[in-house]
Amino acid sequence: MQEPTFLLLTALADQPRHGYALGDEVAAISEGRVRLGAGSLYGTLDRLLADGLIRVDREETVDGRPRRVFALTTEGAQTLRDESERLRTALREADRRLSTTWTRLAGGTA
Repeated sequence: MQEPTFLLLTALADQPRHGYALGDEVAAISEGRVRLGAGSLYGTLDRLLADGLIRVDREETVDGRPRRVFALTTEGAQTLRDESERLRTALREADRRLSTTWTRLAGGTA
């Protein structure tokens, strides 16, 4: 799973959000490292909608402009849970290997 997809699903895990708020939330979750432009944001949202991982929760009009509010589907929540577990497993392995490397580099035995 691409990082922007993971971050968008994460941003929807606690509550529905509209596109602009999702962009802000992705930036906050990634500590400003990932900023999605409108094209990337809405392209990814359209793909997630087509894949059934998110749904349009409601449509609003704000200042005369239409705004869609997106929510995670059950399938989207499961996909996020599965990806989170996959990443945790990879992180544990990276930490294990790094601890061996650091011990070896520090002159210890691995």
